[in-house]
Amino acid sequence: MPRGSSLRPGVSSLGATLLALGLGAAAYAQDAAVLAGAAAYGSWHDDAPGRWRHITADALPAPYATPSVGNVSQVVRAPAGATLKAPPGFEVKLLASGLAAPRLLRVAPNGDIFVAETGAGRIRVLRPNENSLAVATNAVFASGLRGPFGIAFYPAVNPEWVYVANIDSVIRFAYQDGDMKARGAPETIVAELPAGRGHSTRDVAFSTNGTRMFVSVGSASNDGEGMGRLDPVALQSLPTGAGWGLETERADVLVFDPQGKGGKIFATGIRNCVGLAVEPSTGDLWCSTNERDGLGDNLPPDYLTRVREGGFYGWPWYYVGAHEDPRHVGERRDLKDKITVPDVLLQPHSAPLQMMFYTGDQLEGLKGSAFAALHGSWNRATRTGYKIVRAVLKNGVPTGEYEDFVTGFVVDDRSVWGRPVGVAQAKDGALIFSEDGNGTIWRVSRRSE
Repeated sequence: MPRGSSLRPGVSSLGATLLALGLGAAAYAQDAAVLAGAAAYGSWHDDAPGRWRHITADALPAPYATPSVGNVSQVVRAPAGATLKAPPGFEVKLLASGLAAPRLLRVAPNGDIFVAETGAGRIRVLRPNENSLAVATNAVFASGLRGPFGIAFYPAVNPEWVYVANIDSVIRFAYQDGDMKARGAPETIVAELPAGRGHSTRDVAFSTNGTRMFVSVGSASNDGEGMGRLDPVALQSLPTGAGWGLETERADVLVFDPQGKGGKIFATGIRNCVGLAVEPSTGDLWCSTNERDGLGDNLPPDYLTRVREGGFYGWPWYYVGAHEDPRHVGERRDLKDKITVPDVLLQPHSAPLQMMFYTGDQLEGLKGSAFAALHGSWNRATRTGYKIVRAVLKNGVPTGEYEDFVTGFVVDDRSVWGRPVGVAQAKDGALIFSEDGNGTIWRVSRRSE
């Protein structure tokens, strides 16, 4: 069935489709319909595990089709009886609570869970107990950091270092398997990252061969305002689509060697690449991206995408290909045919944060999927996000479709009791995710008999 179809195959055809995608027999039943066109945008009211969406670049609404609104959610405690929902065959259980706004999660090879408590300026380590259902040991690995977010272990096998991306630098701590406290002061690897105003999260990831270190840096502004005009001659010295002034080396993915040397811009025009991940079968770098505000409820889509070296993804002059931002009409016609279209378009204003690729066996049939945590909307009249979603890949290549995987954090049109941020794979193959509203971490696993 064509990718643009609004219906998936019937039940018997669905099993064949999943097998073709390398997902095995269907691990759970799911809706036959894929929401497409205007129906794909939806809101929290129609969120449900197994609900599929497919947003395409050729079916976007016009700018300002709806007013731009401020609709900030109120975070409340979980109401009595509140539950999180996953597809049939899976269950969601609390793993840890009482944390200080836990954000990005990365799991060490031995199974320890490293947690960025960004606002508190520290990295925490949680060691699961023998059955992985609770935390046996809880310790602060390092503190006194500046807005830590990204965490990476290097090298991938028998790591000797824990890298941490602060808001303005990349540092690393000497590490041996099982360390729950830093062995000493950090070594500074990248002394200066663009900081100051604007988006503050910085993630760090390594190429599969370990020779390249990627660092994401979000924009200083919503839509390039304040960047000013630049002499056309000066533009020739910048990578395609790169910003200047306040946006110098921002809205970019940067690349260095593991020692922090040889830094340069890897890709441009990515407004806020919050989470980095490397797809293990292809080695492709991916990022989860928060797109711009102010164009209406359903524009432009946020996205998950492969990040191509030298690629330009449109910000701030264009979005989702050659759709020109009405606030920048005519400014960069030279870029119109040089834009890389993102791979998986998400409901606008969902605010995807961390993403990862599932390589385990416990979540039957889901190996090879991409998961992302959606922190939730504020620039949308009807709330969206506040959930974990799963995108389908075929041999490492995305189909563009994605499904709701964990839902249930929204209470009503005003209130939520959780805002997902981090998502990772536990050593036993469970999926774990954090939310920074009430300071908890959750575990998704095969339903126990």
